[in-house]
Amino acid sequence: MQTKDRIVETASKLFYEQGYNSTGINQVIKEAGVAKASLYAHFSSKEELLKEYLQKTAITTNQILQQITHDKQTPKEKVLGVFDFLTQFSNQTCFNGCHFQNVLAEVSSENIEVKSIIRNQKNRIRQLFVEILKPLNKEELADEFYILFEGAIISSKVHEDLWAIKTTRKIVEKLF
Repeated sequence: MQTKDRIVETASKLFYEQGYNSTGINQVIKEAGVAKASLYAHFSSKEELLKEYLQKTAITTNQILQQITHDKQTPKEKVLGVFDFLTQFSNQTCFNGCHFQNVLAEVSSENIEVKSIIRNQKNRIRQLFVEILKPLNKEELADEFYILFEGAIISSKVHEDLWAIKTTRKIVEKLF
């Protein structure tokens, strides 16, 4: 594995598990097994590393969601598949909520670049619902599904239980 990839992988794990603000550069360096100079050769700051983490997470998440919706036949199956993804994601032993919601809660409201990356990702999720619902001429439901999606993630994290996601999936099924 390349040095940059090892740094990003280590930082991603730490940012997700313990939070951005609680993760120090020295910890990333130590756990990645790289020299400080190596880290700074690839990233000028911790914030640059955070942006890389968010962008890579966005790409991975979008690929998964695109695959899920590609594999399903009907718009209803596609939307329910997205909510099934939440169940699978939340069932992970290291589940700590949404990567993007977590970072948003930690960064300054003045951090326009990071907030923009997060907003773009959230807009992609909203747009995914719009695209799924177009064949039914029900694009107006996209925002409702998006709000349910986001709320299910945060509720699952708060309660440390899947009931919120399972309940949300039932609501979504009724909206069709």
